[in-house]
Amino acid sequence: MVETKQERFPDYPIFKGLQRPLEFFGLQGRYIYWAAATAGGAVAGFILGYCIFGFVAGLVLLVLAVAVGGVLIVMKQRKGLHSKKSDNGIFIYAYSKKV
Repeated sequence: MVETKQERFPDYPIFKGLQRPLEFFGLQGRYIYWAAATAGGAVAGFILGYCIFGFVAGLVLLVLAVAVGGVLIVMKQRKGLHSKKSDNGIFIYAYSKKV
């Protein structure tokens, strides 16, 4: 009996999306964590503001924290997932120790 290649090595489906960044509600990669931190900070700010100043002040802190965090996330994400600070100019590296 002759065994074919198909019988010896069956094909299995491979998930092709492994090299893509994680995405959740339009947020990609590290910005998911930024959004979670913004939401957590906004809730903590609301609780603190509510306990110290009252409901309206807590609500203002909540809205302010969510708005500022959302704007920062959108601005950074538009620059790209791998945006880093790039310095422009001429740099001279001097040795501090002589050999």
